[in-house]
This record gives sequence, structure tokens and C-alpha cells, in this order.
Amino acid sequence: MSKKRLLSIVATLSVALAGAAAAVLPMTASNAAEACVAAYNSSAVYTGTQRASYNGRNWTAKWWTQGEAPSTGGTGVWADNGACGGGTTPPPGNTTCNHPNWVAGQFYPAGSIVRYTNGGYYRAKNENPGYDPVISTWYWEPYTCSGGGTTTPPPVGSGGFPVSEAQFNQMFPSRIPFYSYAGLIDAVKKYPAFTKTGSDTVKKQEAAAFLANINHESGGLVYVEEINQANWPLYCDRSQSYGCPAGQSAYHGRGPIQLSWNFNYKAAGDALGIDLLNNPDRVKNEASIAYQTAVWYWMTQRGPGTMTPHDAMVNGRGFGETIRSINGSLECNGGNPAQVQSRIDAYNRFAGILGVSPGGNLSC
Repeated sequence: MSKKRLLSIVATLSVALAGAAAAVLPMTASNAAEACVAAYNSSAVYTGTQRASYNGRNWTAKWWTQGEAPSTGGTGVWADNGACGGGTTPPPGNTTCNHPNWVAGQFYPAGSIVRYTNGGYYRAKNENPGYDPVISTWYWEPYTCSGGGTTTPPPVGSGGFPVSEAQFNQMFPSRIPFYSYAGLIDAVKKYPAFTKTGSDTVKKQEAAAFLANINHESGGLVYVEEINQANWPLYCDRSQSYGCPAGQSAYHGRGPIQLSWNFNYKAAGDALGIDLLNNPDRVKNEASIAYQTAVWYWMTQRGPGTMTPHDAMVNGRGFGETIRSINGSLECNGGNPAQVQSRIDAYNRFAGILGVSPGGNLSC
């Protein structure tokens, strides 16, 4: 056989083998897009894990949301699932910097660069299991994306909440970045009656009362988890049928109102459309969820008291009754007058910032 003929046969076999290899390549995000799910509806309510398509991409809601169009910015409620229907639309706000959007709880090796929900970029200094870049200073550092990208969060409207961002910052001068105003505003949407019931005076008094209580519980919006770790194993009620699937010590205080006990994580998660029983750390990793648990308690739970804190404020029962609903005899009726006074002092200060009278019945 001539050398020329042999080379021709080899070339033909190479082309055939290449074609066969291409035929068995797995379908991946790079060569096939997922079909688009139902289109986003601005008037619909989406709860955790529900999906919608928008601008040629599929999205998944991380928690309860309504009226916030899917994007990689805003409050961070939407997770980008990628282009759908065969489209190749790049992620919004990330057309020149090819770094993925941060996902809470996803493992990142050292050196990873992610785009956070505020539009900024962060680099992992050490490997970590998806801690929030803004609050995890031991693991993340700001990163300037050479291809562009903003590091300034978009402006946040109050959505009718009677406390402006400037007033919020005045109330909490030492707060950590995790407890953002944006997270609070996103959370209050879940309960339209919260700080929107009654006269303007009552609305401001309720806002001041809520903020004063979470100020006390979180040390001025500084602490995300209960400080005394010796108490952590004490909040698992094994008599509940669902038990403690996240572990004996998983249901300690988290968030601005220090949500505790497996049954409270279960109830709050069920109400908010989030599986907090199996994923209690979402309360410490995602600002909106942390605030949501506090608003949920305020609006729906009477605790050791006789009514919800919301009902106490809108029905003229006074700030003292909100203390009873949160900590009952542990503080009220002489249980711990110093703690009661600490709450009252914060309430008076916040009412002053809002320019409203605190009203009567301040103590319990």
C-alpha cells in the first residue's frame, strides 16, 4: 500500500472517530440549555425553591418574595439557574467579569472569587463552606474585578416601613454589615400589617418597639448567634415527632430575636416557606431570613405572654407587653428589672429618633 493511500485512510478514520466522540458527549450547560419554566409574574408570591423564568434565564427563589424581579442583585432572594430555552443571555450585571454568583452554603476553595448580592466581588482567603462574604472576615476579602462590576449596593427604598435607612443607622451605630437595612426591608414585606396598622403614631411606635427588642436580643445588631455555646445543646425537644434532624446543638439562638428550639425553627420555616428545621444555619447566613424569623415571631407568636407583640402595640397595651411576649417571667414581674429597663431605654431612644411619643405602659 502506498504511503499516500495509508495517510488517506488514517485521516478518514480520525474524522469518523471524532464524529463518534462528539455524538456521545454528555449534554452540558455549555451545549444545551434547560427549558424555560413558567414566566415570572410580578404579582405572584414565590416561596423557597419555587422557580420562574425571566429575560431568557431560569431562577429559583431562596425564600418568600413578591414584586422583586429576578436578578443577581437586589436583596439576593433569587438564585440564577442559567440560560433557558437555548438562549445564551449572560448573567445580569456580570457581562465582563466571569465570576459566579455567591451561593450560601456552597463550598469554596481558597482563592475563589464570587459576585455577592450587593454587586461587589469577594475572594476567599481560605477554604470555607459558603459563609457570607460580607460578614466572614476570616475567610473573605474585597476584590476589584478588572473587567468591571460595581461595588456599590443599589439604593434601597423603605417600602412604607416608617424608619429610614439614615434613622436605622443612627439607631444601630455598631451593627455588623450582616444586619443590613436591605435585609430588613425585604423581610417586612412578608407581613403587610407589620408597622402599617393604625395611625402614623402607632406605626412608628411599633417600629420603635420591634427595633428596641431586637436591639436588646442581638446586642445592638452585633451578635448573630447565641454567645454562650454551653447552652446550645439545650434547645432540642425530642418529644416532637420530627426530632432534631440537624443535630442536638443545632437549634440555639440565631438572628436578631435569637430564634431558639427545634419547634420554633420548624414553625417559622413552615410559615416562611423555608426548611429551617433541616437548615437552621440559614438564619445566620442570610440577612433577610434572619430578619424574617424576627418579624414572624413578632406578628404570630405570643410566647410566654398573652398576645403577640404586634397586637400589644396596635391595641394600646404598651411596650411592656411586648417584653412579656418575648421573655415573660424571666424578666417581667421582678424577674430581671435591669433587662427590662435596658429594653425600655432603647425604646425611648428609638421613639425619639422617630419623633414620636413612646406612650404608656412601658414596663412589665
